Amino acid sequence: MHIQAITLFPEMFRSITDYGVTGRALKQGLWRFDSINPRQFADNKLGYIDDRPFGGGPGMIMMAEPLDAAIRAAQAKQAGKVVYLSPQGAPLTHRKVQQLAASGSLILLCGRYEGVDERLLQQSVDEEICIGDFVVSGGELPAMMLMDAVLRLVPGVLGDMASAEQDSFADGLLDCPHYTRPVEFQGMAVPAVLRSGNHGLIAAWRLEQALRRTLARRPDLLAARDLTPEESRLLHKIRQEERDIPS
Repeated sequence: MHIQAITLFPEMFRSITDYGVTGRALKQGLWRFDSINPRQFADNKLGYIDDRPFGGGPGMIMMAEPLDAAIRAAQAKQAGKVVYLSPQGAPLTHRKVQQLAASGSLILLCGRYEGVDERLLQQSVDEEICIGDFVVSGGELPAMMLMDAVLRLVPGVLGDMASAEQDSFADGLLDCPHYTRPVEFQGMAVPAVLRSGNHGLIAAWRLEQALRRTLARRPDLLAARDLTPEESRLLHKIRQEERDIPS
C-alpha cells in the first residue's frame, strides 16, 4: 500500500508513521508513505498558495495551480486515486475503507483555510470523503483517520487479522462488549458464559449482544441489513423482552 499526502504540514503525519501498529508496519515495509508540500509549487518567493475568494467573503481559498502541480508530482511517483478530505464529501464507511484498501495506492489532498478552488476539485480529484458532520481546521487529521482505518485492513499490519474482521461495522453490526481480567471489578462480574469454555454459546451470546447494541445505538444499520434467520430470531427475542419491561 502506497499513500501520499498533499499537505502544508507534513510533520503532522509523524503520529501515524512513527507510532503504533501503523508505524511498526511502515518500518516492516508493509506500506509506504510520501508527503508533498504544495508550497514548493507556489509562484511567489514567500510560498503563498492561497488567495482571496472571488465574490468576497471571509477567509482564503487554496489556489488550483500549486495543488494541481502537487497532484501531478504524486501521480508521477505512483498513480493512485486522488481523495480530497472534505465536510462536503461522502461519509467514510467500512465498505468504503475496504474499497480504498483494495486500491493499493492513494493520494490524499488535505485542504486548509476556507477550502479549495472548485476547478481543481472538478479537474483533478476523484472522490471527496467526509469523516463526520463537523468541521476541523484542516484535512490532515481526517486523512490520518482514513489512513489508520485503511491500513488496518492491509495484511500483516495487525498482529491478528481477525481483530479487523471482528471490529464494529466489519459485518454491518456494532461490536459486542469485551472483558478481561479481573473477573470482578467494582462489583461487576464478567458474564459467566464467557468463562464457560463453550465456544458455541459464546458465539451466540456475542451475536445477541452485538444486535442489542446495534439496535440501541445504531438502528439504521439494522434497517439496511439483510438479516440471517438466527439474527431475525434474536432480534424478535430482544424486542419482545423490551416490550415486556414495565415502563
